[in-house]
Amino acid sequence: MITVYPIKILFFLVLFPVAFFWLRRAWRIGVQRDFSEVALKNGEPPRDAQRWAPYELAINLVGGGMLVGVIGAVLMGWVAYEDWVAMAGTTLWMKILLSFALARHAHGMAQPKARASGDGSA
Repeated sequence: MITVYPIKILFFLVLFPVAFFWLRRAWRIGVQRDFSEVALKNGEPPRDAQRWAPYELAINLVGGGMLVGVIGAVLMGWVAYEDWVAMAGTTLWMKILLSFALARHAHGMAQPKARASGDGSA
C-alpha cells in the first residue's frame, strides 16, 4: 500500500522556488553586478554594498546549490526522507541566519534613537 504524505510533498515542492530565488540573487550579484539586494536591513542595502557582495554571493550560491543537490538526490531516490529533510532544513536555516548576521554586520551598530524630552529630565 502506498501512502501519500501531503506535507512531505509540499516541503519538497517549496524547495524549487527557494533554490531558484537564491540562485537568481547570486546571479544578479556575481554576473550582473547588481548590489541592490546585498545585506539588506529594513529593505535597504548598506552604503558600501560592493564590499559585502562576495559574502552575500557565497551564501546564496552555496545555499541554492545545496538545495538543487537535495532536489536532485530526492528525484533520483538516493536519500531517505529523514536525510533530505535534515539537509534541506539545515540549509534553509543556515542561509537565513547567515544572511541576517551579514546584514547586521554590514550596517554596523545602529545609532540610538533620540528620545523626546517630555519626561521632565533636562
